[in-house]
Amino acid sequence: MNRIPESELIINPDGSVFHLHIKPGQLASTVILVGDPGRVETVASYFQQVIHEGQNREFVWKTGLFNNKQFTVLSTGIGTDNIDIVINELDALVNVDFETRTPKPEHQTLEIVRIGTSGSLQQDLPIDSWLLSTKAVGFDGLLNFYANRNSVCDMKFEEAFIQHVAWKTCLPAPYTVDANPELLARLSGSKVINGVTISAPGFYGPQGRVIRLPLRMPALNESITNFRFGTLRITNFEMECSAIYGLSALLGHKATTVCAIIANRLAGKYSKDYKVVVKELIEYVLMSLSK
Repeated sequence: MNRIPESELIINPDGSVFHLHIKPGQLASTVILVGDPGRVETVASYFQQVIHEGQNREFVWKTGLFNNKQFTVLSTGIGTDNIDIVINELDALVNVDFETRTPKPEHQTLEIVRIGTSGSLQQDLPIDSWLLSTKAVGFDGLLNFYANRNSVCDMKFEEAFIQHVAWKTCLPAPYTVDANPELLARLSGSKVINGVTISAPGFYGPQGRVIRLPLRMPALNESITNFRFGTLRITNFEMECSAIYGLSALLGHKATTVCAIIANRLAGKYSKDYKVVVKELIEYVLMSLSK
């Protein structure tokens, strides 16, 4: 097998992977991703025991036990650029031999679940609800830098979306990836709403917010809300899901995202206390994944 050069996979002197500062053997096979470093402690507060922990920059992590199952909770910070770091380094931790710098002969599959917050693009999707993303549409363009992106993408959905919204060629080409069906089934429930999520490469302009700068496509959000693909509609904006789905699919991992809807853009409403809703969601996810 080909040896991975030091410049491509950087390993710290203590044997940990470059950005995440996690060593092989410290990572659980089920990983909870959160954007906010402060939310790591919230998730870990449900652990009966913390086995390993560390941090570097925005990447804070803890591995512990919940219902006798190991979980790692890791903060990613904001954006798909950080997800590029996170998913590639998580994969390296389980599928690359750090001593020989070669891929391991047997592939290990991770379960990766993002717990986040999001804004609704449909008026009937209430604040404080839980949204399970069956598909993710990436406005960030990240997956387009990788070979074989079409093999994990819903090309018909992409084509229909691009045509419907009259996508500008000066913007990154959107991509669409499905969540892992097994994880979707395990996280489905009476309190969970299924939807299609857009991951935007910014909070303001890319999500249609105007403060002082005008938008290149001012009618984009309206077109997104009106888009239909069979029975599917786009339900919400966030900033990481598409890269998690795309990279996980290419690398052979299972991924899904569930978000607390803390704002309804069309209704102009915002959650009065979304932190309570997020804590309930965290407990629900841990219980569902530990069965």
